[in-house]
Amino acid sequence: MGSVRFSGILLASCFLAILGLSEAQLQLGFYAKNCPKAEKIVEDFVDEHIHNAPSVAAALIRMHFHDCFVRGCDASVLLNSTSSNQAEKVAPPNLTLRGFNFIDRIKTLLEAECPGVVSCADVIALAARDSIVATGGPFWKVPTGRRDGVISRSAEALANIPAPTSNFTTLQTRFGNLGLDLKDLVLLSGAHTIGISHCSSFSNRLYNFTGVGDQDPALDKQYAANLKANKCKSSSDNTTIVEMDPGSHRTFDLSYYTLLLKRRGLFQSDAALTTSSTTLNYINQLLKGPLQNFYDEFAKSMEKMGRVNVKTGSAGEIRKQCAVVNS
Repeated sequence: MGSVRFSGILLASCFLAILGLSEAQLQLGFYAKNCPKAEKIVEDFVDEHIHNAPSVAAALIRMHFHDCFVRGCDASVLLNSTSSNQAEKVAPPNLTLRGFNFIDRIKTLLEAECPGVVSCADVIALAARDSIVATGGPFWKVPTGRRDGVISRSAEALANIPAPTSNFTTLQTRFGNLGLDLKDLVLLSGAHTIGISHCSSFSNRLYNFTGVGDQDPALDKQYAANLKANKCKSSSDNTTIVEMDPGSHRTFDLSYYTLLLKRRGLFQSDAALTTSSTTLNYINQLLKGPLQNFYDEFAKSMEKMGRVNVKTGSAGEIRKQCAVVNS
């Protein structure tokens, strides 16, 4: 009789644990009851301001990507360093991130509407999606309910965010660590169809690929010559801006993949996508299909990335200010 009672208690405990887990998951319309205007506030702000600086769309999706790759999508990338800690912001991969003020302004509006309710992590996820849509790119669903992390370490950003110098093995490993597969790698890299980079992110391909003053043989010679003559005129150039998808960097389209097949991907990590038969096959499939197919598949990968190691339920906190943990 005692064992039966114990089993019943155990089953009840398991049920409650499962119920708690299910309640803690992300969901569409998470703020419908406690802050019903939340998503509209984000969307309206993006629609009002993004056209004054359309390049912010690329900056915000990059911020979302960099955030999710370190401790999951928990807005740890927004935290400032303290006297005792160097935060993700100051890690080399994040020194060129932009859009922090954009996120802060949205958060201020949300705090005025619903104090302490909407997380900074959800603001990043929503603003990234809305800015891409507002500038003509694909739509994807953004379930909400993320909570903000309280830990942000520069070393972890350096160790987990794929660098533009990454080879295929490194890319596969770092994406795989987050449950993202090779198809996700190809699709999420497609965000390089918009945005810009600095010469410092790829100048080694032009001037010193293996340390003996050589050029990356995987880079199209004519493209390399053009970059040297008109953009990155020296290996020490850290300020010149270069379009990642020349001639189409403001349009979310398939031209990025077309350039990859012409050996004109800007980064080593771009070129690496053509070194695997699996990823090369995905690229060819995308180019054979309509643009809408790319949009649909990209949306699935963005939704998948947005769920990586999220904090929900009672984990983390809802930061009052995105740059600092609550006191």
